[in-house]
Amino acid sequence: MIKKLLLFTLLLLPLITVQAQAGGVSHLEKATFAGVCFWCMTPPFEKLDGVKEVISGYTGGRTVNPTYDDVTSETTGHLESVEVLYDPKKVTYQKLLDVFWHQINPTDAGGQFVDRGSSYKTAIFYHNEEQKKFAEESKIKLEQSGRFDKPIVTEIRPAVPFYRAEEYHQDYWKKNPIRYEFYRNNSGRDQYLEKIWGKDTAMNTPVTEAKDTYHKPS
Repeated sequence: MIKKLLLFTLLLLPLITVQAQAGGVSHLEKATFAGVCFWCMTPPFEKLDGVKEVISGYTGGRTVNPTYDDVTSETTGHLESVEVLYDPKKVTYQKLLDVFWHQINPTDAGGQFVDRGSSYKTAIFYHNEEQKKFAEESKIKLEQSGRFDKPIVTEIRPAVPFYRAEEYHQDYWKKNPIRYEFYRNNSGRDQYLEKIWGKDTAMNTPVTEAKDTYHKPS
């Protein structure tokens, strides 16, 4: 009898372990933002506790599996975007929205900073009605804040297929820190963010004056 009981316990143990492990894994949710460029949008989200991964890619357009050259040709309808995988138990969608608004110029309909063109416009892509509600509320709150002297043109759109960008774009700020900082510092982004939000909320990246027109290397 004891032997049978021991054998049954040994057979049951792996199942119990798997169930316990499964119960301990938090459900991850997606948030998608077009803030341009995706190099600069990645660090602020990755630094948040609860964010599992930030993927650079393209969304909002017609072309299936577009390349960087396809998107920047302005013929695909896609926007440079990031897909944020996060644990809602550790970081809220409202917090992600707040970080997003603090990284962009939401009044610019022609691109972002040095990057010009339709693929560089800003947008929030919601994955469910709750995200849509929070996004719309945050936009209204920003409009009513009086912080901007122009209308906010950032669109709030339903999420559509997201296509991962080329590998060299993923975590570009870590792989190529010198080129990343040179691009960012000369893009005008940090100067603008500091002007709008102040030094405490700007990215922790050295701010230098942009002396020449600079274009992001492809």
